[in-house]
Amino acid sequence: MKTILTPRRAAAALGALALATSGVAFAQMAPMGAMAHEHTKMVGGAPMYPSRNIIQNAVNSKDHTTLVAAVKAAGLVDTLQAPGPFTVFAPTNSAFAKLPAGTVNSLLEPANKDKLTAVLGYHVVAGRLTAADLLAKVKAGGGRATLSTVQGGPLTVTVAGGRLVLTDAKGRVSHVTIGDVLQSNGVIHVVDTVLLPG
Repeated sequence: MKTILTPRRAAAALGALALATSGVAFAQMAPMGAMAHEHTKMVGGAPMYPSRNIIQNAVNSKDHTTLVAAVKAAGLVDTLQAPGPFTVFAPTNSAFAKLPAGTVNSLLEPANKDKLTAVLGYHVVAGRLTAADLLAKVKAGGGRATLSTVQGGPLTVTVAGGRLVLTDAKGRVSHVTIGDVLQSNGVIHVVDTVLLPG
């Protein structure tokens, strides 16, 4: 049976099409509207706000209580609240737990403050290096890039399985598990293994 397109049916069809099209457009625009707010990422069960500094965000992450304790013990709180910018490769509690038994407690002792400061400084690079920046450095370096840490030692960056990989001076490998956690004074990349200077 042939359907006759009357003016009323045509108007209804156009109205339905307009509604469907606007619905698609709205669905496509919704994420952009959400992105108009701060680009927060969840780390350790807490949102990380780009308007806050590294310390203000890190203290809220349940996955970084050991790192925060270490930063306090080393007297680096003021440094990491400074304008920077800094790129911080932030080991999780489970990353610290991979170290030999007693290592963390030993590092937190006042007598080992210099050693602790060196270990923490080895996780920090001056400047704001996003994942895209790191990938560009790796590409420019023919598959690897070397970063100079504030501790003074080098970190090697490569890519494996689509993830950024860091290799320390001792050959230990750490993977970036959450990248581009933006901060007001830099960026944090969460890593799964503690890096150690040579």
